[in-house]
Amino acid sequence: MFYHDRELQYKVRVEKPNPTFARMLQQAIGGIEGEIRVCLQYLFQAWGTRGPVKYRDMLLETGTEEMAHIEMLATAVALNLEGAPTSLKDEMAKDKMIGAVLGGMDPRHFLSAGLAAMAVDSNGVPFNGSWVVGSGNTAADMYANVMAESTGRVLATRLWEMTDDPGMKDMLSFLIARDTMHQNQWLAVIEELGGVQGVHPIPNSFPQAKEVQDFNYAFVSTYINSGDGNTPAGRWTQGQSIDGKGEFHVVKAQPLGGEPKLAPPVPEGHAQTEQMTLTDTIIGNIKDTLS
Repeated sequence: MFYHDRELQYKVRVEKPNPTFARMLQQAIGGIEGEIRVCLQYLFQAWGTRGPVKYRDMLLETGTEEMAHIEMLATAVALNLEGAPTSLKDEMAKDKMIGAVLGGMDPRHFLSAGLAAMAVDSNGVPFNGSWVVGSGNTAADMYANVMAESTGRVLATRLWEMTDDPGMKDMLSFLIARDTMHQNQWLAVIEELGGVQGVHPIPNSFPQAKEVQDFNYAFVSTYINSGDGNTPAGRWTQGQSIDGKGEFHVVKAQPLGGEPKLAPPVPEGHAQTEQMTLTDTIIGNIKDTLS
C-alpha cells in the first residue's frame, strides 16, 4: 500500500514564473533521466525482488520517495506556468503562431493540461516505459540504478545552472542532494554483496568454465595494425582483470566464424524471382563442385 501526505517532501517556490523553464523541468519528470523513470525502476525491481527482503524494502522506500520528487517537479512546472507574463497570455489570445510557440513554452502545457505538468520530456515526447530496468539480478539492477541517478544528477545540475530563480535553485539543490545519497545507496548494496570482485562477472552464478577462455579477458582490437603494437595501452589491456579472475590481454580481431550461408527463400515469403534464380545457380554450382 501507499500513503500520501498533502505537504510536499521539500518546499517548492517560484519567485519569477518562467514557462520556458517549466518546459525544461519536464525533462526531469518524463525524460530518460527523469523521476518517473527512477520511480518505476525501483518499484518494479522491488516488486520482482527474490532474495533478502531488506533489498525489496529499500527499493520500495526509495521508489516511493521518487513519487514525492515527481510531485515537487510537477508543482514547480505548474507554478512556473500559472504566473506566466501577461504579454505571453496576450500572444496566446492573438494566436500569432502562439507567440513563436509561446516563447519556448510547450503549447500542450496550456492546450492539453491547463497549465500543468505532463508525463512527457522537454520536447513533449511521452515517457517511455522501455527505459525502466528490472532484470531480476540484484547486482545488475544496482549498476543500472547508479547510472540512472548519475544521469539524473547531471540533468539536475544543468537545470540549476539554467535558472536564477532562488526558489528553483533551492528545490534543485535538494534533488541533487538526494541523487548523491541514492548513488551511494546503490553502491553500498554492491559493496555489501561482495564489491566489484564479489559480484563480477554478472551474473556470478554462471560457471566461467563454460566461457570461451581465450576471450573472456581479451580486449579485441580492430585497429588494422593492432598486431604491430599500435593498440593504445590502458588498464583494460594488461594486468589483472578488475574482478581478479583473469589477466587482461590484447587480441587482434580476426574473422573466425566463416562466411554465413543462408537457406534459399521460402516460396511463401515471395522473394523476387532474381533471388530464387540466384539461389538456384549457387546451389547448382555447389552440386557441380561436389560431383
